[in-house]
Amino acid sequence: MTPYIAEFVGTMILILLGDGVVANVNLNKSGMKGAGAVQITLAWGLAVLVPAFIFGAASGASFNPALTIALAADGSFAWSMVPGYIVAQLAGAFCGACLVYLLFKDQFDATEDASTKRGVFCTAPAVRNIPRNILSEAVGTFVLVFAIKGLAQVPDLADGTGKFLVFAIIVSVGMSLGGLTGYAINPARDLGPRLAHAVLPIQGKGSSDFGYGLVVPIVGPILGALAAVLVYGLIF
Repeated sequence: MTPYIAEFVGTMILILLGDGVVANVNLNKSGMKGAGAVQITLAWGLAVLVPAFIFGAASGASFNPALTIALAADGSFAWSMVPGYIVAQLAGAFCGACLVYLLFKDQFDATEDASTKRGVFCTAPAVRNIPRNILSEAVGTFVLVFAIKGLAQVPDLADGTGKFLVFAIIVSVGMSLGGLTGYAINPARDLGPRLAHAVLPIQGKGSSDFGYGLVVPIVGPILGALAAVLVYGLIF
């Protein structure tokens, strides 16, 4: 059970820190309100980095169903473990989002705008165009997964250094492409917290927008991750 527990706890930490920075920066009466997109982007990179160092040896630190599926597709990971990993990742993301709500409940109560509240939990497009939104998520995830695979091309790369470079990849994707769809690039990162938003007793929360959430941040990342391992395999 160790790798599944690692994926659960690691994804929970990822969402606690990642959704936490969005709450910290965007909700009323937060001490860091207005800090801006740079803080959010850097903090999301660190939110991936921290559990990756902790759980890299235990589970490979996937924390992302799209990455897990892609690694299985190219033979780097056992298909038999994929369902358990995905369940653990979704459950961890859900629990991490619930912790964010518990910690920031006073700030949620002080915030009137429903889209700001939902934005703490999950992504939304700057311009709603589903085909292009899917493409944006696919391209962002392609870069993420292709770069992760490409770390194998760096001679004598220490494992810890590799984990740090994943932080750089996340920050780069976020700063360059994040304004399009919020760069979920990870189905669990969006769906788990979106489910939490749907069931938590958040004042004036509005719609959880599953019409978008069950399509773009799931289909796009999976397609992008599969394309990344396919292209990587053709080149290397």
